[in-house]
Amino acid sequence: MFCPHTTAGLSINENADPSVKSDIANALNKLIPANAGYGHSEGNSDAHIKSSLLGSSLAVFVEAGNLALGTWQGIYFCEGDGPRSREVWIRLVESR
Repeated sequence: MFCPHTTAGLSINENADPSVKSDIANALNKLIPANAGYGHSEGNSDAHIKSSLLGSSLAVFVEAGNLALGTWQGIYFCEGDGPRSREVWIRLVESR
């Protein structure tokens, strides 16, 4: 799967405890604050940096029609400059 946006990224992480989502967001905001004097003129450099750290694509196996994730895992779509209307592109590739 691929995220074609420069201020959003994808991640796989624990999805059982809802506080993990806010912990990740809070940590990213501490590491990469919004108004830290960046040079990018649109004012969203922090979102670009966060998406670069997260990455724009994931490879996930599908077994018997289901995503093959670990017991506690989920897929996170992480938007750093939103909310906005976004897409995630998915391509299934069959291996033999």
